[in-house]
Amino acid sequence: MKNTLRTNRPLAAIAVSAAAMAVVVSPAGAGQALAARACFDRAKQPYTSVVDSHLHFRPFGGRAIPFEEMTDYLRKSGVRYANMFGIGQVLPADSDCVYYLDCPGTPVRPSIRNDIANAENLREQHPDDPHLTLSMTFMDLHHPETVPAGIALYDREYPKMFTWAGEVNVVKQALFANQAESADSDDIADWGPFMQVYRERGIPVTFHSDLGNDAEPTKYLHLMEEILDRYPVNKIVWAHMGLSKELATLDPDEHIRILDRLLDAHPNLTLDLSWRVLEDLYFSRPGVREKYAAFLDRHPTRAITGTDFVAARNKDYAVYEQELEVTSRINRALGNEAFRDIALGQNYFALLGLKDEAPRICRTRPRSDT
Repeated sequence: MKNTLRTNRPLAAIAVSAAAMAVVVSPAGAGQALAARACFDRAKQPYTSVVDSHLHFRPFGGRAIPFEEMTDYLRKSGVRYANMFGIGQVLPADSDCVYYLDCPGTPVRPSIRNDIANAENLREQHPDDPHLTLSMTFMDLHHPETVPAGIALYDREYPKMFTWAGEVNVVKQALFANQAESADSDDIADWGPFMQVYRERGIPVTFHSDLGNDAEPTKYLHLMEEILDRYPVNKIVWAHMGLSKELATLDPDEHIRILDRLLDAHPNLTLDLSWRVLEDLYFSRPGVREKYAAFLDRHPTRAITGTDFVAARNKDYAVYEQELEVTSRINRALGNEAFRDIALGQNYFALLGLKDEAPRICRTRPRSDT
């Protein structure tokens, strides 16, 4: 993702000044006494999300931003909680390529490489702030018989450290030029053993599953429907609400109708609002932001925030700050309940079973004309 937008808003300064108020129970456990009286003033405090549930600490290829530097980005921006995603499908270790779109024909393949690097960094550094959740992204959804052995390896080497799964690709059209392919119904039917492990442990799973493309807007919808039908008790997170660069012209009303139907039918489905594509291609269009905000206000407990930032060494803090601001713009249009649940992280805490609580929203006083 390229740095295509600049903002003059001093996000870091504002976010840091309000960080203590953004979450009433900090990752280190401080603030218990504050919980009874603290509130979040939307008129004065930043709208940027305090949770980045979709953050790739490792790139597709090449060098990564060092772990300590990346966690400093989070602190500077006011992000207090983040998921440590790797990149489940990586470029070959001997490739000079950093980003798959720059190297069509170069294969991407599932690997444990990035998960192990993340686990080692977290084991060695183990910061209290931000609160980091380690995710396993190695799963080969086309060869599900290999997944239980991988989970067993992680259990043996890093017991109880991995408490999220994904982002893993069911279908990601952007990777088709790199010899990737879509999972199919037979693959999904064979996921039972590893999905049972995640279900028993209460581990959320983030699936990237494109809804379709401009020529066939719902071409792949049936895959997400099959996942939800087969694994109704699993905590399933749908990355980017199914949107992508390949699907730039979907009628927002049709998209919202699909999401309404799926959320009503599947109580364990959560939507991931990450990636600036949502803002750039949809939310920023005239009248569209209000439609999605009204949709989220109807389902305030069913979405989580994220940037989809990929920590390649050719990026810096300015890029991360920008991605956070862009992906947080939808927050400004939300009602108070949805803002607290989504932007301030209550839904994320609930998914992970954390005891942390987002602050209540301050009650605004009626304006006096005297």
